[in-house]
Amino acid sequence: MKAADFGCGSGSWVLPLAHILEEGSVFAVDVQQEPLSALSGKAKHKGLYNIITITADLEKKIPGINDNSLDLVVMANILFQIENKAALFSEADRVLKKGGKLLVVGWKTEVSLGPKNGKISKMDVQAIAKKTGFILEKDLEQETGIYHYGLVFAKL
Repeated sequence: MKAADFGCGSGSWVLPLAHILEEGSVFAVDVQQEPLSALSGKAKHKGLYNIITITADLEKKIPGINDNSLDLVVMANILFQIENKAALFSEADRVLKKGGKLLVVGWKTEVSLGPKNGKISKMDVQAIAKKTGFILEKDLEQETGIYHYGLVFAKL
């Protein structure tokens, strides 16, 4: 199995994924090199060698990830930082295999915790995903707590 974390930062999702996917690989993608360097150090310390770090603008084609090559893309707490959200979803569509999963975790718009600007509602995320060609497979409302929503989509 191959996965990617778009906007991975220092790897809070990447490290557990890499551990679970011992036989697979995880692409850790972020626009900043510094958190990727920190992630590489953490991975080496934990003996995880199936992580590929990529510095890239998430609103453009990500170099090093082939079309239709991934089983899972994670976008956790990144949407509030993205100007062109449709481009980000299109990139997820490009890299995912047919039937591949897209996990989106975002800040609920009605809570005061989290970023002050740029939060996007669960309904708006669903609309962008649907327009891109994803279908909602599961709403993780019960699992995400009071500050976040989680949505699992499948690529048609």
